[in-house]
Amino acid sequence: MSTFAYVRSGRRSLRIAGSMAGIALLFSASMAIAEPNIDAAIAEERQGNDQSIASQKRINVIDDQTDEMASEYRTTLDTIESLRVYNTQLEKLIASQEAELASLDEQIGNVTQVGREVTPLMLRMVEALVNFVDADVPMLVSERQERLGQLIGLMDRADVEDSEKYRRIMEAYQIENEYGRTIEVYQDTLSIDGEERTLDFLRVGRVALLYQTLDGEEVGAWDQQAREWVELPSEYSDSVRKGIRIARKQLAPDMIRVPVAAPEDKS
Repeated sequence: MSTFAYVRSGRRSLRIAGSMAGIALLFSASMAIAEPNIDAAIAEERQGNDQSIASQKRINVIDDQTDEMASEYRTTLDTIESLRVYNTQLEKLIASQEAELASLDEQIGNVTQVGREVTPLMLRMVEALVNFVDADVPMLVSERQERLGQLIGLMDRADVEDSEKYRRIMEAYQIENEYGRTIEVYQDTLSIDGEERTLDFLRVGRVALLYQTLDGEEVGAWDQQAREWVELPSEYSDSVRKGIRIARKQLAPDMIRVPVAAPEDKS
């Protein structure tokens, strides 16, 4: 019985050992079959990761481009708004300039008409000034006649604007006006007893025009009523001499005695 049992037991052990060996063979075969599958899965996962990284990079590039385009779009909108405001202002300026041009056109038309009216007025002013100087006391004759000659010649010049002509005429009137409010001494020649003599002339406004010889011995005055030069008594010598020194700023302003024609009785 026992020997039989041992034999049977031994067979079981053999069977068990044989089973373990079979399992080992099956595991080895399974591992041999599974190993290529794992490598393929790892490779596939690695490829998927690479694709994901590449996709993320493309997404990042697209995102950056989108941000850049959005910034350019906002900048373009700001530029458009600025241009809209600028164009609105330009339209106002153009409208203002058009109105100004219309006004200038009207003024140019008026200038032509005014020029036709002003020219005769200026000619009459020059003629009146010539007549006034001829009728005035003969002071600074050469200087005043030269100024009048320039005015007369100026009126015939086409290259001089009417505004400049009018300015020169008014300037001449202003100078003539100043003569009546100032005192002045100057040298000039005068024919006395048929002899041309250099004299000191004293102009006291338009009240008196006096002369004194350079040696101070003779004095005279212009008689406006008689329209001639007359010799003055020696009693006027000191006054004339004093007046000349005042005009030359060698003395402080003071009262001087000058001959004045009495007003005519026209009653």
